Amino acid sequence: MENLEIFNEETKKYCETVLKETDKKREESIEWVRNWLDNNKEYNARRDAYSLIRYMRACKYNHERAIKKLECMHKLRTSAPEWYENRDPLLPEIQELMKLGVFLPLLQRDPEGRAVILIRATAHDPRKHLQNNVFKTGLMILDLFLNRFQDTSVYGVVAILDLKDVTLGHARQMTIPIIRKCVHSWQACYPVRIRSINFINSPSYVNVVLNIFRRFMNPKLRMRVHVHGYDINSLEQQVPLNLLPPEYGGSGDSLDFLIDYWTTQVTEAIDWYKEDEVYRYTETAQTSQPEN
Repeated sequence: MENLEIFNEETKKYCETVLKETDKKREESIEWVRNWLDNNKEYNARRDAYSLIRYMRACKYNHERAIKKLECMHKLRTSAPEWYENRDPLLPEIQELMKLGVFLPLLQRDPEGRAVILIRATAHDPRKHLQNNVFKTGLMILDLFLNRFQDTSVYGVVAILDLKDVTLGHARQMTIPIIRKCVHSWQACYPVRIRSINFINSPSYVNVVLNIFRRFMNPKLRMRVHVHGYDINSLEQQVPLNLLPPEYGGSGDSLDFLIDYWTTQVTEAIDWYKEDEVYRYTETAQTSQPEN
């Protein structure tokens, strides 16, 4: 159907049993969202089948929740221009952060089919790099990743946040407004299920900042946060270590390979990012009147 990937039988069974998705419900839901968009033109959303069904899968086909998430995502794209405007992969600050490997989706899946994303939250120099540019770079990679790998809409993602060599400068960048907006984007806006959030290489004093993150999380997401400190064996209870790069004790793709892969993918998608900027909430579309 349109641009929807044809899944294997195992994934189809998962969609049916966990997400309550059937062929009929999927087709009807896509048409339902398109009709909703026809009547709510202030939300300029992608209308292809996959872009719309992601919201349904993220909310297990609860139409009300899915529409609320779609509204939230497109309003975020308007209210956070520091993340969603001028997404030019060739900007020096974006290239530099990509080459530092601040956000690296792994190319292998865990045994549950979940995507694993390695977020090297302290790889940048806070004296040189703006935190909003770090988030912007990460979200550019995330958006491309979610767009190209449709299985993420089914099985969800596991995040590993590496706080190695965290400094006071890194902590100072995480202001309360930024933390609130960051958590809001995770749990209320993005059309993907967050299955687990794992902090590693985290000294005990970082709990002060992590507790602020928890304050803005709903109980469900809060239960999925795991702080492992420096105990790599604790992480293995959430993610098989063999998936990780050798630099993290695993046998997966190296950091250099992943950095080169995602830098290349994002840079080559420059036209996609330019086209993607138009998809957002536009209040004037809601209030404008047709000409006589």
